[in-house]
Amino acid sequence: MKGRQEGLRPRTGRWPRRRDGREITTFLPLLLFWAVVMPLLAPVSSPAADPVVLFREDFASLARWEPLTFPKIKAHSTYTLVREGEKSVLKAESRASASGLVCRQTFNIYEYPRLRWRWKVTNLTDRGDPREKEGDDYPIRIYVMFQYDPARATTGERLVYNATRLIYGKHPPHSTLNYVWTGRNIPERFIVSPYTDKARMVVLERGRERLGRWVEESVNVLDDYRRAFGKEPPALAGIAVMSDTDNTGATAEAYVDFIEIRR
Repeated sequence: MKGRQEGLRPRTGRWPRRRDGREITTFLPLLLFWAVVMPLLAPVSSPAADPVVLFREDFASLARWEPLTFPKIKAHSTYTLVREGEKSVLKAESRASASGLVCRQTFNIYEYPRLRWRWKVTNLTDRGDPREKEGDDYPIRIYVMFQYDPARATTGERLVYNATRLIYGKHPPHSTLNYVWTGRNIPERFIVSPYTDKARMVVLERGRERLGRWVEESVNVLDDYRRAFGKEPPALAGIAVMSDTDNTGATAEAYVDFIEIRR
């Protein structure tokens, strides 16, 4: 996403430096994302009726969601509720644009590690390579965002996170998993984000074979995190939905039927 890491330099014109003299810029893309997202997130305060299911979104309304936009990206993707048969689904459209929706609720990934949803893509591009910044576009992605936990951090991590908190008033996120549908037939399941090594793309669907069909996904986020990062995640997490084609200048159209967080 163009501009996602821009516009974040502190007023002094310099970033805090590490002992080797290098500026601390690893978190730039996530800082901007988290500065917008964190105020929207709130812990889950009431138990679900089903003890197995903590949270289920059927998109009868968008009352639990807030828009996420990025400075320097002027064209925003659109998210609307449309009817399909007897129910309402979320429609995401991107036209050389980028923005998302953030759910206000958070959850404990160790207690509720499973994520389930159904999505459909009806238009996508295969122009870009998601392993490069110029190709970091997806018709639809489901974000899982992990909050920084000082109690689990190393001394070096605490120094970095505290330095950024002094500048922005809050800690940046610890890391993110992005479950994506890409237009390219690439073999990898896990891709390191070309913008930051704090984010991993988890490729679930590739190419056009299932274009226009509803596809149900079921993942164990905890297991995927361990495979992707090689370590344990922080306990608290949140989710977001996003469609973006700002790098390739293409168009995309996708739908989400439901999202469910489970034991």
